Amino acid sequence: MVRKFFVGGNWKCNGTAEEVKKIVTVLNEAEVPSEDVVEVVVSPPFVFLPVVKGLLRPDFQVAAQNCWVRRGGAFTGEISAEMLLNVGIPWVILGHSERRSLLNESNEFVGEKVGYALSLGLKVIACIGETLQQRESGSTMAVVAAQTKAIAAKVSYWDNVVLAYEPVWAIGTGKVATPVQAQEVHLELRKWLHDNVGAEVAASTRIIYGGSVTGANCKELAGQPDVDGFLVGGASLKPEFIDIIKSATVKRQQ
Repeated sequence: MVRKFFVGGNWKCNGTAEEVKKIVTVLNEAEVPSEDVVEVVVSPPFVFLPVVKGLLRPDFQVAAQNCWVRRGGAFTGEISAEMLLNVGIPWVILGHSERRSLLNESNEFVGEKVGYALSLGLKVIACIGETLQQRESGSTMAVVAAQTKAIAAKVSYWDNVVLAYEPVWAIGTGKVATPVQAQEVHLELRKWLHDNVGAEVAASTRIIYGGSVTGANCKELAGQPDVDGFLVGGASLKPEFIDIIKSATVKRQQ
């Protein structure tokens, strides 16, 4: 089964109104593979979602970086899935390691958020990944399997889910999982989906890699058979994000 390459740009807590407009201008002017080759989704901070959606080229989509676990109400500072849909935002990133570690979001809480967002029709980039201590202790697969299990328990329709494997030790550190390391975990995740969810879901679900992805390393990573794209952090704010999008052609040539 051919899985369309997916490139997400997580802008995190960065940018001013003027900087965001400049980034969008660079994206709009870029020559990249067509929509049938690569799906591109960028995720600006909440306050810039409407302006980015309004200015961005139509073949790129927009994602929020988080949403609340249930319907809105007395939850100061939160943004509900209903609000995102109301302003036309189709995607949301959930379970990012920064939220898991800094805000103590548990596996179960992330699973609940994923399930609720999907139930309303949002598409979800669901993040998983181990810390350096967990990798060095040999528990990588136990950790990501537990994270994936909590998500899978709340998912009945996988077509709107992209799994993002982001080893925590590689996020923003300049350290990158080698192509072999990335492929190893992605393959094991696909096996987990096969054994615990089903063969069709395992074959069709896109598993993307995140963690210091750059224009320099993206092609080699993209060449791995079970790496279906990237969730890009810092590099998504720079022109090299275009090179990362273009790495989709590596997959097409295989």
